Amino acid sequence: MEDLLSFISGNWLNLIALVWFLICFNGYMTYTRVKSYNTPCLASILHLYRTEWMRHMLMRENRITDTTAVANLERSVSFFASTTILVLAGLLTVFSAMDKAITLVAEIPFAYPATKEELELKLLVMVILFVFAFFKFTWSLRQYGFVSVMIGGAPMPQEGVDRRANEAHAARISKMSSMAANNFNLGLRSYYFSIPVLSWMINPWLFMILTVVIVFVLYRREFASSTLKTLMMSSELNPELYDRRQDDKSMGGL
Repeated sequence: MEDLLSFISGNWLNLIALVWFLICFNGYMTYTRVKSYNTPCLASILHLYRTEWMRHMLMRENRITDTTAVANLERSVSFFASTTILVLAGLLTVFSAMDKAITLVAEIPFAYPATKEELELKLLVMVILFVFAFFKFTWSLRQYGFVSVMIGGAPMPQEGVDRRANEAHAARISKMSSMAANNFNLGLRSYYFSIPVLSWMINPWLFMILTVVIVFVLYRREFASSTLKTLMMSSELNPELYDRRQDDKSMGGL
């Protein structure tokens, strides 16, 4: 008990910084998921585009273009999944050269003095963050594979499937595609949040400040960017016509 109290008293600033990071990380994830149900954002608007894409796909006899587009998305996800493995390998290598890492960090101006145990804790948080990203990327990759299968199993126009059944097919495939995109986005967010974690090696105050900056940057891109405004230029996606068709929880925060 005394050792625990001694550790807390000696590392109170780092512990506060870590708690602040977890609050911002999980808080932003929850906020974007809930907010996307009733507010236009990249996740909800792109889901509408995917639904339109799948509706048009069902009217085409030749679907090579559609499967090629999905394959391109898979390649992007695969690239990040492979990169994450390389990053994890590099982080694990640092554990074996901790003394050199401590010396290197100490030479940085305004660096907060850190013990070997503290630096190991910070690296462990970074490793956990990239492990989380890896699982999200690989799950996204599998889901895009499911999208390819669903496109291959979709009815052809000459089969005479009624409109209601086609709408159901388009809704299912676009939902799976949005789920894949959402998991890919969660992996990308982990990359964004790794920037403040990296700054934690230098200074806990810088860590907390950059965490807030990253949250602000992500919010601006997802809810108030020029990209979102461009996507909403179509009359069908006008915010005045935006409804709660996006109450599917799989879409949250792209």
